[in-house]
Amino acid sequence: MDLGIRGKTALVCAGSKGLGYGCAEALAEAGVNLILNARSEGPLDEAAERLRRHGIDVRTVAADIASEEGQRKVLAVAGDVDILVNNAGGPPPGVWSDWGRADFQKALDANMLAPIAMMTAIMPKMIEKGWGRVVNITSQSVRAPIAQLGLSNAARTGLTGFVAGTARQVAPHGVIVNNLLPGTHATARSEALDKGRAAREGVDEAEARRRSEAAIPAGRYGDAGDFGAICAFLCSQQARYIVGQNVLVDGGSVNLTM
Repeated sequence: MDLGIRGKTALVCAGSKGLGYGCAEALAEAGVNLILNARSEGPLDEAAERLRRHGIDVRTVAADIASEEGQRKVLAVAGDVDILVNNAGGPPPGVWSDWGRADFQKALDANMLAPIAMMTAIMPKMIEKGWGRVVNITSQSVRAPIAQLGLSNAARTGLTGFVAGTARQVAPHGVIVNNLLPGTHATARSEALDKGRAAREGVDEAEARRRSEAAIPAGRYGDAGDFGAICAFLCSQQARYIVGQNVLVDGGSVNLTM
């Protein structure tokens, strides 16, 4: 399917690996030029080289998107983009009694306030042009909270509430905003969670992963490439009537009727 976005430009935050890279690669395959952000220059440059094989232009910005300084640095390069993919690593797991105000503030900065700041800065230009796409990578935990991920539950649910109203305000101007809610995918994040489970349950990491996969109806962890393809579709011309939705990509893990 031709997604109708060849030649447009996308900013992909935290895009050097994992789900962010999966989104960047799917957009590159669709002919979208990229501004790629990540914190570390080495992995960022390596990712950019791989993506250029698709024949598109890739610019890189090494910065922490969770910080105001990082956002300013990225926005100075991004300028007038057509597509924004918001993404940032999740806060560490734990127990409710582990977390204080500073922990919540850090989670909010990365997983709620940063994407809101990026949308606030970029969407006015999209509105002027009458076309834009925003995809926020959040988590299945906004539909079904995960006990040990309380920091993520709180921050990402706050972003979801913001998007619910905002998406409907900008849709009349051709700007389409949606959220992608990943379940467990084969990324560094899942490896860290498997390591924590292995320690808690006294098993090796392979067994911890097997137990996690057994709880997923699809019987396996997700693939970043498959996830990216869904992101690219939400950025397409064909997705113009999908507004303010929370799209689960979780292999059936969240058991919901609606």
